[in-house]
Amino acid sequence: MASTTTTPANGTAITTTITATTTITTITTTATTTTDALYRLLAWLSPAYPVGAYTYSHGLETAVEDGAVRDRDDLAAYIGAALRDGAGRVDGALLAAAYRAMAAGKSRVLDKVTELGAAWRGTAETALEAEAQGTAFLSVTLAAWPEPRLAAFMARHPRRIVHAVGFGAAAATHGVDLRPAVFGYLSAFAANLVSAGVRLVPLGQTDGQKATAALMPVVTAATEAALSADLDRLGTASPALDLFSIRHETQYTRLFRS
Repeated sequence: MASTTTTPANGTAITTTITATTTITTITTTATTTTDALYRLLAWLSPAYPVGAYTYSHGLETAVEDGAVRDRDDLAAYIGAALRDGAGRVDGALLAAAYRAMAAGKSRVLDKVTELGAAWRGTAETALEAEAQGTAFLSVTLAAWPEPRLAAFMARHPRRIVHAVGFGAAAATHGVDLRPAVFGYLSAFAANLVSAGVRLVPLGQTDGQKATAALMPVVTAATEAALSADLDRLGTASPALDLFSIRHETQYTRLFRS
C-alpha cells in the first residue's frame, strides 16, 4: 500500500491511497485567510485603531445611572440584547450586504445599503456613534491602505457611511473573508461595550473578561443571523436600549458621547 498527498494553491489537500485492488482518494477542503488579509482585519479590530469607539457607550451610561445595569450579568444581558435585537443585529446584516455589493461591483446596491444604514438609527446619539466611527474608520483605512474602489465609495457619501457599512466595503476590497469580518466586527462591538461597562459600573478587569467569554455564543449566533439576513424583512426590537440612549442626550453628568 502507498499514499501520496498533494496540496494545490487553493488550499485543498488531496490524499490518494493505492492498495493491490483499490484506489481511494480523499479530498479535504480547508478555508484559509491570507496573512495580509488577517493582518488588516486584526488591525481594524484593535482598540488602538483610531475610530473613537472608546467614547461611546450605546446608552449604557444611562442604564448604569438608573441602576438597570449593576453587575457583570446585567452587563452581559445588556450587550446580548444589543447583539440579538438591536444595533448589532442591524449592523451585522448591513455589513454583510455592503460586503457582497462591493465584492460584486454593484455600486447602486452598495449606495442603497449606505442610505439604509444612515437611516436605520433609533436615536440621534446612535446615529452619531455609527456615522462618526464610520467616517474615522474609512479615513484612516484609506490613509494606511489606499484602495481606489473604497476611495470612490467614500467620495460618493461624505460623512454618511456608518461604521458597519464602511467596514464591510473595506473587507471586500482587501480580501478579508465575509464570515470572519462579520464575526470580528460584532466581537469588537461587544468588547467595546464591555470596556465601557468595566469603567461605568465599575467592574474589575477579570469580570470584564468573564462577560466577554459569556458573550461568545451570542456573537456567534448574531454572526449567523447577519449572514442569512434579508434586509427587506430586517428590524429591531430593543425599545429599552433606545430609551436609555434618548435619555442619555440630556443626562446631567456624562463620560461618553452616547
